[in-house]
This record gives sequence, C-alpha cells and structure tokens, in this order.
Amino acid sequence: MSLSPASGIGRFYAKSAKIIRFVRLGCTNRPFYHIVVMERRKNQHQPVIEQVGSYDPLPNDHNERLVALNTERIRFWLGKGAHLSTPAAELLGIAGLLPIHPRTYMTAWRNRRTAAESEAKAETTA
Repeated sequence: MSLSPASGIGRFYAKSAKIIRFVRLGCTNRPFYHIVVMERRKNQHQPVIEQVGSYDPLPNDHNERLVALNTERIRFWLGKGAHLSTPAAELLGIAGLLPIHPRTYMTAWRNRRTAAESEAKAETTA
C-alpha cells in the first residue's frame, strides 16, 4: 500500500515548494526563533523538514543579539530551489550569506531620520 501525497512522503513531497522561514518559540515578551525549512503551504506550528539555525532578537547582557546559522545546509536548500521569507532574507543578508535586502536599507534610513528629528527637537527645547 503506497502512502498518499498528503502524508508528506512520496512524489508530491519531493517536488513541493519549500521555504526557509522563522518559527516563533518562547513565551510572552520573550520570543526566540528557529530558522527552519518547511513546506510553503504549512503554518509555523506544523512539523518542519529541518532546522538550519536560530535567532534571539532580544539583546543579552553584552547588548548582543544571538544568531546561529548552518550555512552549508542553508546553501543546500537554496540550491534545491527553496524560497526565503522576507525576515529570513533580511537576517541572511545582514549575516553576509546573501546580498543585503532592500528592506534593511529602508529600516536603517528610517532609524537615522527618526534619530535626527529627535536630536533636532532636543536642541530646540534646550
């Protein structure tokens, strides 16, 4: 008896679209993310194919955000045609694995503009 394509094993599974994306874990006000490869149509709480990294967005005592990446496996999956979610593409661009994502430039530009405006406001009030 052969398994149906919906079971996750078989021809459909081998050719289905894969995506590298974040899966949110942790608790309220203390998230961390696993960077995983999974089928594109599944939500983040369903079983994944492989975990290829982790990301802790909150700074630690040394003001560092911790990232761990298995670059060999990420390159393998990208070579197999896996897609990237936008947040994962941004993180891989900052890490130097891919070109920097355009949204990263826009975020930096907005942060610089906000800092300049708040500095100008502080000078006028002082």
